Amino acid sequence: MPSPIDQQINRLIREDWGRLLSVLVAGCRDISLAEECLQEATLAALQNWPRSGVPDNPDAWLLTAARRKMIDQFRRSQTAQDKADQLALWVEQTQAEEAEPTTLPDHRLELIFICCHPILDDKSRIALTLRALGGLTTDEIAAAFLDKPATMAARLTRAKKKIQSANLPFRAPEPEDLPARIDGVLKVIYLIFNEGYRATSGPLTRGDLASEAIRLGRILSGLMPDHAEIQGLLALMLLGESRRLARTENGHFVPLEEQNRARWDRAKISEGTALVQQALSKGSPGPYAIQAAISALHAQATDFAATDWRQIVALYELLLSRQANPVIFLNQMVALSYAAGASHALEQLEASGAGEHLKDYQPFHSCRADLLSRTGKIDAARQAYVKAIEMAPSDEEKAFLTARLSALGVSEV
Repeated sequence: MPSPIDQQINRLIREDWGRLLSVLVAGCRDISLAEECLQEATLAALQNWPRSGVPDNPDAWLLTAARRKMIDQFRRSQTAQDKADQLALWVEQTQAEEAEPTTLPDHRLELIFICCHPILDDKSRIALTLRALGGLTTDEIAAAFLDKPATMAARLTRAKKKIQSANLPFRAPEPEDLPARIDGVLKVIYLIFNEGYRATSGPLTRGDLASEAIRLGRILSGLMPDHAEIQGLLALMLLGESRRLARTENGHFVPLEEQNRARWDRAKISEGTALVQQALSKGSPGPYAIQAAISALHAQATDFAATDWRQIVALYELLLSRQANPVIFLNQMVALSYAAGASHALEQLEASGAGEHLKDYQPFHSCRADLLSRTGKIDAARQAYVKAIEMAPSDEEKAFLTARLSALGVSEV
């Protein structure tokens, strides 16, 4: 078991890794070099602090140690002459220990935009964000993607080299580029949360990833507190996370209508609802704010029957006007089935042709099976359930859908 000091160091690194790394990258413009020096500083802390005690400003100690290791790297480098300006900067920054900052500067916003730059593919952006901002180890990120650590290490190395070779400026985007770049950042954080809320394989949920996405959302919200869509995404994640633990009980999946609402996290619901109100007060709502408003209606209902389904259908219609998407339409049909009846929803779903776009999307088959069974079309429901069971990503969902199939009075083939 790790010693108390080791635990304190690990907690410090996890909480302050992104801020420390962002300061180093701001100076050297090299994520790989900054990360290497910060790792060496961390190892030095693990060796020295158990003997000398944790310093009064441990993050400043780590930053100074990392800067000194970076100076050593520059001095040993064959290209040190080409890096004279950087070397001079680091020497100036580390002239005296008494110059150690008591408050770290914060360059995490710039680092977020670098990690989520559109020159990288989605998976690389997610992995690099988790590594640089979240401080997750390569093994932890590999486990999240069910990749081998060596494969993930190679992906991270390629991503950092691509950023380095592109010579991207370490700064927030220009005002005219900000909306598009913010959308990319929010997408990365939302993809991390979604993988935590409903994992694509393995267990039904991944609490570590959901919590990390919320932490990243809080960082971004703190850096840009007046951005409505950032507030909307943070609200959406908090409201989703408030119900996550109630989605399973004794190892079994529990659908929304059967969840024990006493297990919902009321503190997260209150915070999320307040953020929704703030986001909606800023004018025309964006997709994340609208989704958060839908989630808030679910969270505020005293029970499943009390849910304001008509309002949810209307919000989905607004969301579709902002972001036409067959998955959003499918979610609207679920709400419509409770607002206007399963037959009406099934008729609209079949007439829409959404099945062509969603044939490889497991929730489509689960939804269709439910609508068919509720409208008495048992044979068709059975076929849809079999397909949904085949595609279910977790054992919990497979067991739940198998029980629903069995309840129809027929058995799976």
